[in-house]
This record gives sequence, C-alpha cells and structure tokens, in this order.
Amino acid sequence: MDAASTAWVMAATMGVSLMIPGLALYYGGMAGARSILNVIMMTFGAVAVTGFLWTVYGFSSAFGDSYGGLGLLGDVTEYVGLGEALPDDPDAALPLAGFAVFQALFAALTVAIVSGGLVDRVRFGPWLVFSGLWVTVVYLPVAHWVFSASSSDGTHVGGWILNELRAVDYAGGTAVHINSGIAALAAVLALGPRAGWPRQPRPNSLPLTALGGGMLWFGWFGFNGGSALASGNAACVVLLTTFDAACAAMLSWLAVEKILDGHATTLGGITGVLAGLVAITPACGAVSPLGALAVGAVAGVVCALAVRLKYRLRYDDALDVVGVHLVGGILGTLLVGVFAVSSAPNGRDGLLYGGGFELLRAQALAAAAVLAFSFCLTWLLVRAIDLTIGLKLPEEVQLEGVDLAVHRERGYDLDGRLQVPAADISERTEALVAGAEALAGRAEGTQRVPPSR
Repeated sequence: MDAASTAWVMAATMGVSLMIPGLALYYGGMAGARSILNVIMMTFGAVAVTGFLWTVYGFSSAFGDSYGGLGLLGDVTEYVGLGEALPDDPDAALPLAGFAVFQALFAALTVAIVSGGLVDRVRFGPWLVFSGLWVTVVYLPVAHWVFSASSSDGTHVGGWILNELRAVDYAGGTAVHINSGIAALAAVLALGPRAGWPRQPRPNSLPLTALGGGMLWFGWFGFNGGSALASGNAACVVLLTTFDAACAAMLSWLAVEKILDGHATTLGGITGVLAGLVAITPACGAVSPLGALAVGAVAGVVCALAVRLKYRLRYDDALDVVGVHLVGGILGTLLVGVFAVSSAPNGRDGLLYGGGFELLRAQALAAAAVLAFSFCLTWLLVRAIDLTIGLKLPEEVQLEGVDLAVHRERGYDLDGRLQVPAADISERTEALVAGAEALAGRAEGTQRVPPSR
C-alpha cells in the first residue's frame, strides 16, 4: 500500500467535496432572489441521489469488468454494495474505498452541473427522479467508456474510448463536461423556456457567485490532480497546468468583454476562470505549461462568445451550462490533439509536436460519441418524466418564485418581518376576536356614571 498516494487521494477527495457547496453558491448567486434556495437544493439533492446509487450499483457499473468484453458497461454485480471495498488488500497501491468515493464525487457533480440549465422551471421531486435515472442510463456507461482501464494481463476489460480508441481524457472532459453540457441542452430543448424568457431575473448576489467560483477553483486542483491517483510528478504537473489555464482564460474572457461591451465584469471574470478549468480538465496531463496557457486563452474567448449565442439561437440555458461546460469541454478535448506533448504525463504527441492527426481524430470521435449518446437519451428521459409525473413547473409558480412555492422558504428576509406559520396566524386571529367580543360584552353591561364636578 502506497501511503503517500493514499493520503493524496484522500486530500483530493476532500478538495473535490468542497466543489458541492461551491457549485451551489456559484449557481445560487447567479439565480434570482426568489430561486436561490431551490438552486442550492437541486445541487445537494442531485449529489445525495447519486451517492446513494453509486454505492448500490454505480461504481460497479462504471468500473466493473465490461460485459462481453465490448467496453460498453461494467458488470453491475461485481462490486454491488461496494462490499469489496471493505477488506484490506495488501497488494493494492490504493484502497478501493478511497478510489470509489473519489469517483463518486465526479458522478455527483456531473449530475449537479446539469441543474444550472434548468433553473426556475422544474419541480424538485421529479428533478431527484431525473437525477437518479440520468446517472444510471447516461453517466455510468460513459464513465465506463472513459475511465475504466483494462488490465495488462487481460483479466479485466475496460471501456472502449480509453482502451480501444485510446483517446486522452485525464479527468473528465468527455464524461463530465461534454456529458453534462449536452444533457443540459437536451433538457432545455425538451422542456422549453421559462415563463417570460428572454427576460430573466438579475443575479441576486454576485459576491456569492464569486465565492462559489473560488471554491470550485480550489476543488478543481483535487479534481484534476487527484486523477493522477498517486503523489508524484504527474500530479504536480497537472496542478500547474490547471492553474495556468484558469488564469489565461480569465484574462481572455475579460478582454472579450472589454472589446465588445466596453467594460470587464465580475461575473465574466469568474466565469472565465471556470471556462479555463473546464477546457483544461481533459488536457491537464497532456500539455505543457505553455500549452495550458494556450488552451485557457482560447477557451476564454470561445466560451465568452458562446454564452451570447443562446439569445440568437433561442434556447433558454439559465446559467450558461452549454456555453461553458459543453463548449469548453469540446474545445479542451479537441485541443489535446493539437497541443499534446510526449514529455507531459500522458506521453502523447499532438499535431503541433509531430504526432499527426491520429490523436486529434481519436479525440473528435470520443467527443462525438458522448454528444450523440447523452443528447438522445437525456431528451427521451426528460420527455418521459414530464409526460408521466410532470417535470416542468406551472407558469404561475415560475412567476411567483420557486423558493416559496416549492420549499415554503425564502432565501432573504427582505422586509424584516417575522415569518409566522399560517396555522399560528389563524389561532392568534381567533384569540383576538374572542377577546374583542368579551370586552364589548363588558362595556354593554356597565352603566355610564356622569363625572363629578
């Protein structure tokens, strides 16, 4: 057992877990004041559902031996209930339990990212149903394709994208970002826009969004660096490329805003950071530090332009999941085939370093496969849930405010008045009426005496 690598993966797992409140605050601050609690609950709810299913059959489906050696889905029964994670295996470099919980957070965050596109229009209970079904039929097969490695002795067969196509995806550009981004687009198109769109509520708290974005930046070091699964040079290189891409993307996004709008915004700056982090996720182990700066700079420009297209193309992506995660994920996946260098941990050369078009072709096929699979199944899933138990909120509820209508709570006490439950108000009203009637009865039975001089 490699104690140093085990400790690193444990620390990375805790870092990634901070991305849960980070995503909730980032999304929550961007939403309207009457929807912030619902946005937070959609994030935490998706994580809870995914974590439950991951232990029962999710990990096994993603990392079990591939059925029929086809590389399409892992054996659901191999690690069912994760009972195999309990024994101490002295021959393993990393405890299975540590790897399982690390990957559980990947699955949970992927589902939670989808919620950003659907803000202000879905019912909470059916959203939890969608989360469980989506992770089962969409995320788990794709995770098996991308993350499950075949053993050198042939006793374990992994996913086809990693082992047959040999595409490079260090930490989830396809399985996480392209997957969630195209799923958000499919769900948005299947449900239709919010009531009153393209008018939409102003962000209720940009400081919360900046705080959430900063927490995501912190957690991303664990997300990408922990994917090395070892404490060593590869993890350190990944931390450096991750940092470089985020910085370059923020600067290029702000430059786009300054040129097109005449000013640089806080929301644009922190969104630019996330665009760079998304784009570098598949490439963090494949490119040099200069290559990471190039990936981040390109992502900042392209994603900044992409988020503006939703009004022209008429799709209501509430919190820009498509423009950041889908476009950034595709961009980062393809740029691996351009900027990859063999001296980086992945050990492959891209187009600019004499590797030809082979790697770029593999990257494009991997992205296309995930795009087609996730879009079709997500669209069908959303339509089925909406037609059966109802996923979309009624228009009047959307206009009233989701927090109060769905959760009976307010994120902010803007008027400063004490909130009293309706039952208490009714009881107090009855008591006041009874008291008034008693006082009136006493007044009628008392003779008025003229005042003395």
